[in-house]
Amino acid sequence: MLKPTPFDIYRGLKRPTQVLYPKDVAYILYMIGAKPGSTVVEAGTGSGFLTISMAYFLGESSKIITYDVRDDTQRSAKKNADFLGLADRIIFKLGDVREKIEETDIDAVFFDMPDPWNAVKSAYDSLSPSGSLVVFVPTIIQVEKTFMSMRDLFVDVHAEELMSREYQLKENAVRPKSIGVWHTGYIIYGRKSLKGD
Repeated sequence: MLKPTPFDIYRGLKRPTQVLYPKDVAYILYMIGAKPGSTVVEAGTGSGFLTISMAYFLGESSKIITYDVRDDTQRSAKKNADFLGLADRIIFKLGDVREKIEETDIDAVFFDMPDPWNAVKSAYDSLSPSGSLVVFVPTIIQVEKTFMSMRDLFVDVHAEELMSREYQLKENAVRPKSIGVWHTGYIIYGRKSLKGD
């Protein structure tokens, strides 16, 4: 009846790992500051939903490079991207960003991994001046460790949590639903200064 939207795609993806929620993906896309023609590095490919979202919204002229240490998740994410006709916009790499990000002068880096604080220096070294690092983690302990590793290298470092609440819509009974998408994770953000030193 209708052409699929990105939200429909989200609900239909094969998921070997937990996927980011659309509320977080939309905000992350906004925060990384990327635009058509940007180069973005992601680590923690997982199911590929953010990867696919970036490829979809940033367009053909952008370069999305996604790293993961697990071959099985990379294969699954590539199948999802192939199915949607977006695989040609994405470079899939097996590798550990804690050791090195091969690319330099990139516009933004996104991490969705258990220990992002161990890859913050790699992100800093690969970013162009004014580039953004955005990190998604599920626990406060991870927020603290990530913030502590970012604060000496990046500027404008802060953390946020987003919540989404749907409403019950009935005549004379409009109110918030009892169940909603509350905690999914924390988003930590920082930028490399223009000095880049």
